[in-house]
Amino acid sequence: MNTVVYPGTFDPVTNGHADLIERASRLFDHIIVAVAASPKKKPLLELEHRVRLIEESTAHLGNVTVTGFSNLLAEFVHEHKANIILRGLRAVSDFEFEFQLADMNRRLAPEVESIFLTPANHLSYISSTLIREIASLGGDVSEFVPAVVADALYAHFAKS
Repeated sequence: MNTVVYPGTFDPVTNGHADLIERASRLFDHIIVAVAASPKKKPLLELEHRVRLIEESTAHLGNVTVTGFSNLLAEFVHEHKANIILRGLRAVSDFEFEFQLADMNRRLAPEVESIFLTPANHLSYISSTLIREIASLGGDVSEFVPAVVADALYAHFAKS
């Protein structure tokens, strides 16, 4: 059985992330979307909120689970008996950093493979950073994120 961990901060989860999760769910037995606490990145939304939004966005996929984590990814992968780390590549510029991560994860967890997927072409320009910026300025992000995520962003910035 192939258990895949798809890690990220997902602040917020975008349609590009959702595309990768959907496609991975057709390729592998079990997908664990591992939502990183990432306090150094100062996420906009709390960890539990990000987990809940991804759960709602992927509820139609029977082989996907979502969980938060705050430890080393290699430890998380071992704890969940996963054998694959899935990473997304939007552009060539992502590759160098992702390559370094894959090499380090191979060193820390040699029995685990890293696999890269690219989102559909029409989603490759979407980034969480851009979505946060657009939403913070009152822009419409509904075509870039799942509906529950757009609602959460609008609610968050309405309070600000």
